Amino acid sequence: MLFLNDTSRNGGPGRTLHAILKFLDDKQFFRSVVLPRPGVVSELLVGDRVLDTLTFEPGLIENPFEPWQRPMVRDDFAAPGVLKAARLSGNTLRAAFGMGRLASRIRREAYDVIFCNGTSANFAGAALGSITGVPVVWHVFYSSLGAPLVPIHRSLSSRDAVRSILCVSKPVSHFFEHCPEKVRIVHDAIDASAYAPASCKPQLRERHGIPNDAIVVGTYGRILPRKGFVEFLHAASKTLETLPKETKRRIRFVVLGDTPEDVQVNHLDECKALAQSLRIADKVTFTGYVSPITPFLLDFEIAVVPSVYVDPLPRSVLEAMAAEKPVVAFDNGGISEMIDHERTGLLAQGSPPDILGLSNAIARYATDPALAKRHGQAGRRRVLEHFDARPHADRIADELRRAAGKGQYG
Repeated sequence: MLFLNDTSRNGGPGRTLHAILKFLDDKQFFRSVVLPRPGVVSELLVGDRVLDTLTFEPGLIENPFEPWQRPMVRDDFAAPGVLKAARLSGNTLRAAFGMGRLASRIRREAYDVIFCNGTSANFAGAALGSITGVPVVWHVFYSSLGAPLVPIHRSLSSRDAVRSILCVSKPVSHFFEHCPEKVRIVHDAIDASAYAPASCKPQLRERHGIPNDAIVVGTYGRILPRKGFVEFLHAASKTLETLPKETKRRIRFVVLGDTPEDVQVNHLDECKALAQSLRIADKVTFTGYVSPITPFLLDFEIAVVPSVYVDPLPRSVLEAMAAEKPVVAFDNGGISEMIDHERTGLLAQGSPPDILGLSNAIARYATDPALAKRHGQAGRRRVLEHFDARPHADRIADELRRAAGKGQYG
């Protein structure tokens, strides 16, 4: 197996790949991974010894304007136009040579299947499969594409080399109405044991001076506009206006994460400024990037996943449920395929962003801890039954063997 992952940065795709590799039977699958460069993902995979070989291919370009010798940082967006044009030209050549190297390697090492994990990986993998004749499996967890890419994406997904298209939720499958026979809905999964309430000692309160009697309402992830952190802060402000006096005194809002360096605008700074302008800064804690997430997540009473776009299947929902936290979210994307409304969480069901609905759901849990506890416990049971990484890896194994023409797994 050759696993292509198109980013070395922290994020859902890398952690999803880690969960698949961890539980894929290493006696039946040789797990060869290709990443653009060393980084958080490679450290995770190597640290847990979930692969057999690891190769860095600089021709897997993470950003068309990135420097040739290092990852993109925010200051690079302000580079002179001539430098950007030179980088773009150079990266185009790097990508072409990288594809040539990968094609040669695939032929030389006689891989049975190419598993493509991510948007750019799918594009590259389809081309490599067409060149080498090796079957390709796409793993799709994106819900939108730039308009110029749509016809290319459609053409590549139609190729015979692409044998199977694994979509993490139903909203993602809209790209493939022209080839429905290839599509499988295979929900993402996590290692639920890593988020169990007894898995580690909570650290959030201790590290950030949050009182033990505080009601912690938390959210986390990459701080980007589409992830809804602005909406979370507006909902926090509305919630504070409606809570009883004692509950208002105890409640604290927490944001875990930062804005990646390869994003032009530092949205974390914008969110901090918004908290000041809403006059709730004394009630909001911004921790910055934290890893692992579990010691911080375990100190939440309520988890909020406020994505305002068609979020395919956010891992943060699964992680929070696995940690027995009730989840509040907007009812969009694949979120409703994870959260059972009024049983494992609460969905703000007005047109997103339904900030009032989000605020009401937070207030409901904050004033009814017994309900929050019941929903949290039900959420963990749902993860164990439907989103655990072990059976998920078996399902992926079946798809890989089918694509390779080797029958069912086992």
